[in-house]
Amino acid sequence: MSSFASQVKNELVHVLGSQTCCKMAELAALLRMGATISFNSKHDFGINFVTENAAVARKILSLFKSSVPKIHTEVTVRRSRRLRKHNSYAVRAIPSPETNSILQKLGFLTAKNLLDAGTDRNFLKKDCCKISYLRGAFLGGGSVNRPEGQYHLEFFTDNYNFVKLIYDLCRELYLPVGLTDRKNVYIVYLKESEAILELLGLIGVEDDLLRDFESARNLKEIRNQVNRLINCETANLQRTINAAVRQINNIKLIKRYDKFEDLPKVVKQTANLRIKNPEASLTELADILKCSRSAINHRMRKLDVLAEQLRKGDMAK
Repeated sequence: MSSFASQVKNELVHVLGSQTCCKMAELAALLRMGATISFNSKHDFGINFVTENAAVARKILSLFKSSVPKIHTEVTVRRSRRLRKHNSYAVRAIPSPETNSILQKLGFLTAKNLLDAGTDRNFLKKDCCKISYLRGAFLGGGSVNRPEGQYHLEFFTDNYNFVKLIYDLCRELYLPVGLTDRKNVYIVYLKESEAILELLGLIGVEDDLLRDFESARNLKEIRNQVNRLINCETANLQRTINAAVRQINNIKLIKRYDKFEDLPKVVKQTANLRIKNPEASLTELADILKCSRSAINHRMRKLDVLAEQLRKGDMAK
């Protein structure tokens, strides 16, 4: 069964920016997230991109061809030797003037000098381009948990300037992201279900998948609410049992010291009822005796006080 993140990415690869600037923004983020740059003896640059998602590999190829139709590309597939044995797809734009042209259009290359991700801000003036950039970043290095589990969406990369730009773009779109680092990897993350839904909707996830996410979230919240009620009821039951055990022990102690008959009639009545109904709550005892719960509680406190006095007297001997 494919992961929820893979399902999301398989949908997003079919989302195409309506304008050239949006396509370039998405390609820029994809390359920033997962590409390495090579060059040949003629100082022409090449691009190498590796992914485990075949659909993402196809999206990279599509964006390459739409940017520079004559660019020469190669795709190789490699079977992983790791336990899960996923295929990896390596997309390569070979070093050439055409590849230089893509890098120059993206603002990655000026006078044959490669520029850092911080310069990408120059072509991210419009919201549509910011959203396309985030879509590319998610396709290249994003992940999202299934809604049945813990709510968590993240972008991860080892490039601080790049992750800071992702963080800033999310903030500009009013998304409550956080920023952290883990083992030399920087992570922008979301942990609120509403915010995750909003981001997925922004970058182009279809309504059907969003509805599935929301349905799973609602079911999870109902289950959590039921569990909270059960836990609360269990805790209340445990408190009732503990109180009943304490009260019964007090009554038995009072009887052992022959002090029971000295008690007021209503207190003895309540004590006898408690002995006969060890599982009952104070409210249930009050219903039987046709009095208030506070009256029952007051009588139990009298038994508590007397039992404690008897224990202290016993200890003083």
